[in-house]
Amino acid sequence: MLLQRLTEYADRLGDVLPAEYYRPKQIHWVLDLDKDGTATLRDLRVSAKNRDQARTMPVPYAQRSGTKVPPYMLVDTAEFVLGVPKADKTNRPTDKAQEEAGRRHAAYRDLALLWAQDRKDDPGATALRSYFSGGGPVGLDIPDEVQAKDTVAVMVATRWLHEEPTVKATWASVVVERKGGADDRPGLCLVCGTTAPLLATIPEPVKKGAVPTKGGSNEGQLVSINKAAQGRDGKTQLVNTPICHRCGGRAMAVLNHLLASDNHSRRFRDDGVMVWWTRQAGDDSAMALLFGNAPDPADIAHLIDSLDSSPTPHTTQRVEDDEFHALTLGLNNARLVVRDWIDIPLTDLKATVAAWYKDHGVYDGWNGTTRYVPLWRLALCCGRAQDGRYAKDSAPHGLEAELVHSALRRTSPPARTLPLLLQRIHADQYLDTARIALLRLILNRSSEPKDHVMMTLDADCRDASYLCGRLFAVLEDIQTTALPNLNTTLRDKYFRTAATAPGTTLTNLRIDANAHLKRLRRDKKGAAVSLERRLGELFALFSDDMPRHLTPLQQGRFVMGYEHERAAKWDRIRRAKEKGEDSPEE
Repeated sequence: MLLQRLTEYADRLGDVLPAEYYRPKQIHWVLDLDKDGTATLRDLRVSAKNRDQARTMPVPYAQRSGTKVPPYMLVDTAEFVLGVPKADKTNRPTDKAQEEAGRRHAAYRDLALLWAQDRKDDPGATALRSYFSGGGPVGLDIPDEVQAKDTVAVMVATRWLHEEPTVKATWASVVVERKGGADDRPGLCLVCGTTAPLLATIPEPVKKGAVPTKGGSNEGQLVSINKAAQGRDGKTQLVNTPICHRCGGRAMAVLNHLLASDNHSRRFRDDGVMVWWTRQAGDDSAMALLFGNAPDPADIAHLIDSLDSSPTPHTTQRVEDDEFHALTLGLNNARLVVRDWIDIPLTDLKATVAAWYKDHGVYDGWNGTTRYVPLWRLALCCGRAQDGRYAKDSAPHGLEAELVHSALRRTSPPARTLPLLLQRIHADQYLDTARIALLRLILNRSSEPKDHVMMTLDADCRDASYLCGRLFAVLEDIQTTALPNLNTTLRDKYFRTAATAPGTTLTNLRIDANAHLKRLRRDKKGAAVSLERRLGELFALFSDDMPRHLTPLQQGRFVMGYEHERAAKWDRIRRAKEKGEDSPEE
């Protein structure tokens, strides 16, 4: 199905894709030919800082390996095009390297003449034949800067020869011959369902560096069986996965196209990449909202509203919905690893992204707004906090990709997320919007409905762990109101113990709070009355004794109760200021 969806998308892209068995590559040198075959070499290299000015264009390509690698049609390395040998560590070519360069150039010449020999009236073919009959690169002044690995293209007048339709057709037939099966008999293609000549191996791998990896970067094959132990009945290559030339070439061409697109791919910070597309030209802007660095709250609010108010095309117009496809890839040596495959209606995508933001939005009481956190920051907040920021490369490996899976499948974040998050909150003594958002997401996607939490303070909640968090926030408020210039607050000293063993900790802190309340009755009577009332109301809500120990999920509810109580306080202060009133809580 994956290859079918890729080839369907290739049909929709049409001319946007390179020609069959062509791939974009940077051109370093141009072999300029006159009509009589006279040749000059032109430098197109650019410095590293001017890389955006490099000349890149689709050129003939097919995967090649081994010691006697074959040439590409017209555009290849200087070793093939000009016979420039590879240099050793002493910057001098060995006899073996010179011999191999001669062999490669001869193979290149034969392939180029395969196209040119029968085209008597083509000026480009005539110039190419004249060039080779005159000795080719033998009489050419080749600068010392030309390296064997540099890419060289051929131009006649203002024509790039590799862009000629006849060159493209000849190159396609050459690749079919190279990559066909041993007997090259037609067979049933599993992708398109037609009978056609089948591939022995996939001609085009994923471009080197297109899939981020912690290991060595390499080209990657989507389908590859090169050992008998890997294949059914000991069969290697594509014997048990018959794919025709057209489907194999187009599927890999469109995959490379998606990997190179900024609008249809997401490279994860540690390794792996996701690409996505739609079957029709549907609106997939929800993905930009999911991966945006600073998602617009207005756009998110509109998406959430549409989730609750807008019917789907199925219920309104009885029309077929567009389809959304997403593919997550990793790389293991030279083989691609399909980590996730998503195939859902496009309307479901919008609803899914809306639910993702709805499940983790955080209310900012000070501003009276809802804050939403980008997905990458939710992964990053499980890393180490340092001076109000998250330390580089400290986030758990692979968590961003796991959160993407959770977002697009409407599932809970991985089980490791909550212990990791709680451990970092306690170790760093740092709690920000991102960590609150991730915690709320974990609780709202718990299988237990009692774990689900509202965006704002839930005054009706009687969960003991949630009440303990609220109580700790009031005790902290009492201390900071009575002693505003403290260097170390209750949160700095007791938050971890209160969140894990609230029974003993909160009881002791309640006793200590009497001294602070006594001070407030003397200096800030209004604040003393307000805080003492809140404290008494919270204690009255406990139906049983406070729990002695909390599980990780209960600790999460504790943190949410703490944050909700604080946000409610700032909300009351803000509302009082808007009315021009003084708040006793300041």
